[in-house]
Amino acid sequence: MSGTPATLAIRALAEGLQARMVAAGAVPVAADILQPAELLLDLYGEDIRARAYVTHDPVRGEMMLRPDFTVPVVQAHMTGGADPARYTYLGEVFRKQDGATLAGRPSEFLQLGYEVFDRTNPAAADAEVFALIAGLLADLPVRPITGDIGILLAAVQGLDTSDKRRAALLRHIWRPQRFRALLDRFGGRSAGCFARETMLKGFRTQPPALLMAQAGSFVGARSEAEIAARIATLLEDAALPPISAEQVAILDRIMALKDPAPLVLAALRDLAGVMPVLTPALDRMEQRLAALQGRGIDTASLAFEAAYGRTSLEYYDGFVFGFYGTDPDLPAIASGGRYDALTRVLGRGRSIPAVGAVIRPALVAAMQGGDA
Repeated sequence: MSGTPATLAIRALAEGLQARMVAAGAVPVAADILQPAELLLDLYGEDIRARAYVTHDPVRGEMMLRPDFTVPVVQAHMTGGADPARYTYLGEVFRKQDGATLAGRPSEFLQLGYEVFDRTNPAAADAEVFALIAGLLADLPVRPITGDIGILLAAVQGLDTSDKRRAALLRHIWRPQRFRALLDRFGGRSAGCFARETMLKGFRTQPPALLMAQAGSFVGARSEAEIAARIATLLEDAALPPISAEQVAILDRIMALKDPAPLVLAALRDLAGVMPVLTPALDRMEQRLAALQGRGIDTASLAFEAAYGRTSLEYYDGFVFGFYGTDPDLPAIASGGRYDALTRVLGRGRSIPAVGAVIRPALVAAMQGGDA
C-alpha cells in the first residue's frame, strides 16, 4: 500500500485497534506475504481460491500472495505454539476483484485479526472474540449477524442415507446452489430425476462394451476406466432409496431460520426431537449464548441466521459472525468464526479448539468518516 495520507491514517487507526487486542492478551505475529499455494488453496473457500494471486517460483514451486492470515497463523501455531494462546496480526492481504459485484473494491487491503487457541472452554472463547470485536466497533452504526455452521453439518451427518451422499452434501455446504441441487436429487425432488433415471435404465440394460463405445464420443480427457467408474457410481446411487421427505423438510427448515438467537435455539430444539443428532451442536449454542450474555451482549436481540456463513471461508465449522454497516454493497466490516477442523488438518491429526476474527480497517475508517 502506498504511503498516502489516507492509507497512513488507516494504518494508524488499525494500529490503535491492534493495541487494544494486545491489551486483551494477544501476542503480535506476522506471516510471509508469499505463501505456498498447494496446501492453502485447498483450505480456502471457492471464492478466495478464484481470487488468489498465484505465481510459480522455480525453487519453491507454486506460491501465492497471502489472501488471508488465519491459515498461516494456524500453521505456525500447530508446529509449536503454546496452549492456550492468543495472537493478533496486521498487514496487507491480496485478492483479485473480478466481477460486477466486486467492481471498485481494492485488490490489496489491510487486515487486522485476533485468534484464540484454547481447549478449556470453547464457548467462552467464542464469546471473548465476538465481544472484543463488538467493543472495538461499538461507536459505529453496525449490526451483527451470527450463525453456526456446526448445526447444518450435524444435520447432514444425521441423514439416513449413504456415506457417499452425506460426503457429497458436506463437501458442498459452502456452495448453496450445488447443495440445493444435490439435496433435491437425493430426495427425489429434482426436475431432472426422471431424465436421470431413464439414462440409468439404459446403463443397466446395455452391455458395458456398448456403453463405453457410446461414451467415446463425449469422454474428452477422461479415460475409459474413469467413465466406467462413474457409471458404476451412478448405478449404485440410483439403487438407494431417496432421503425421506421429513428429513429434507428438516434441512429446509434449518436453513430458513432467521430470528433472534434464543428463538432460533427454541425452534431447533423442537427439530431435535425428530433429529436428535442436532442436540450436541445445540448444547454448544446454548453454552455460547450464556457466555455471550456474561460478556454483556444482548443475546435476546442478537440476530441468528442458521444458513449464515455458507458462502464464506470453508474452514469454518462452528460459530460464525459478521458485523455490517448500512451500505448493502460493502462486505462485512468484521467477521469471524470457529475453525477447529482446520487445526486438525494443519496439525496432522493433532487439534485444538480455535476461533478468530478479522477487521477491515479501511471500512472502519470509511464509516468513521461518514462514507459508508
